[in-house]
This record gives sequence, C-alpha cells and structure tokens, in this order.
Amino acid sequence: MSNPLDLDAYCERIGLRSVPRADERGLAEMQHAQRLAIPFENLDIALGRGVSLDPDAVFAKLVAARRGGYCFEQNQLLLRALEALGLAARPLLGRVWLTAQDVPGLTHTLNLVTLGGREWIADAGFGGGDMPVMPLEADRIQRTDDGAFHRLRRDPEHGWMIERDGGSGWQRQYSFTLARVYPADLEQGNHWTATAPQSRFTRWRIVGIVLPGGRASLMDRQFTRVEAGRSTEETVETAEAYRSVLADVFGIRLEAGEADRLFAPLQEVEAA
Repeated sequence: MSNPLDLDAYCERIGLRSVPRADERGLAEMQHAQRLAIPFENLDIALGRGVSLDPDAVFAKLVAARRGGYCFEQNQLLLRALEALGLAARPLLGRVWLTAQDVPGLTHTLNLVTLGGREWIADAGFGGGDMPVMPLEADRIQRTDDGAFHRLRRDPEHGWMIERDGGSGWQRQYSFTLARVYPADLEQGNHWTATAPQSRFTRWRIVGIVLPGGRASLMDRQFTRVEAGRSTEETVETAEAYRSVLADVFGIRLEAGEADRLFAPLQEVEAA
C-alpha cells in the first residue's frame, strides 16, 4: 500500500497555487496544469532503470525529483490526485492507432472520472499535443489552445475512438472501452511497453511537453518546437547540448554522465 498522495506537493509541482475545486473546471485545470508542467518521457528505459508503477516510486520520480514519465506513470499520478481531491475515478486501457499498421495492443492508459452524474475522460499522458478533458459523449468537438480539435466517436469494434484534427483532417489517436482495469493489467501493459523490442519506447528516446499554444519534443537527437502555428526543427549535436535542451525546455536535469549515456548510442547510430 502507498501513502496517501500529498496533494499540496502535487499542486506545487504542476504550478497551481491552491487545490482546485472538485468540479468540472477543477478537473480540467488539474489535467492541463500537469501537461504543462510534467514532461512526457521514457529516458529511464534507455538508462537501464525500467519503469516502476509503485505509487510511491511514481510520486518520487515525477513530483519530488521533478522528472517526467509516460502514460502509465502520468495517468496514475493524475488518478491519485483526482482521488485525493475527492473525485471518483478509475483507470482504463486503450489501443494507440496513430501510425499503427495493424490492431495495436493495450499499451495506453487513461482515466474515467465520474462527476456530477456524468462521465469524463481525463488523460495527462498521451504524448504530443495537448488533450482536453472530454465528456463521454459522441461527436462533441473541443478545441485546445494549440488550435487542434478533438472528438470522441463510437467505434463498432473498439468501443470509443479519440480523434484529433490538427489542421490536416481527422486522425485516429487511440481507442478504449470502459472495461474494468486491474493493477495486473496495468503492470502487463507497462512491462511490454518498457521492454518489448518492437515497442517505440525501447527503440527511441522520447521527450515531449505541452507549451502554451504549442508543444516541444525531442525524438532522439531531433528537437522540434511548435508555437503559434509555426514549427522549428534542429538536430542536437553534442551530449552537452542534449543535456541543456532537456533542462531548459523540459525541466529534466540529468547528471553529465547520464546525458552522455543517453547521447552516446545516438552517435553510434549516426556513424553506422
């Protein structure tokens, strides 16, 4: 059993001056603040540490150590914060369809929140651009600060499908059902995601964060920043620059030796 989540420390980490109200506005405020403050990242996999879902370990990493994490960590942290706020919430599992060539596995987790007699989807851990809190209603379109539109569609095979239109038409993001999810299900999905050779999280070093009106990402050595509809890209050339980008843009402060370990295999791939 983990200790109860320190809600004050969590709110300080995500930049909220006070604990939000346990209502629709507070739910949206909490999710958005977490996405702005805590980066999406998988660096511990490349550093050989793996990804623990022990609640105390997740809190120590994402809050106390001011690191980031991917969906299994991010949405567990959000779930515990919502519960500490007094909201009824539980995890769900989803299939990521973005770039999928076949039916993908259950490698994404999100949260279902019951509030005011309605059900809502809360997701602080889907990498890329911003995501809104969404009522569980088909075909209701919502816009985020980056200009993208989002909607939920019913899917005859996979339950619900979240779609996004960032300016080039609607694209499937991920599907999910409302089936009960148990800790063992999350452990299994996390284990595959963090260890399988075909998982994108074992093949690439991925870091991302939502910015006001945009986003920033670091895929291996490729740094991309999108703000006000304009995109810039550059290649990170040295381990020192890699470490600086992690600190200055994403708030991830690594020891020099850790940055060297992350960057060195990228140099080897470049030279091959």
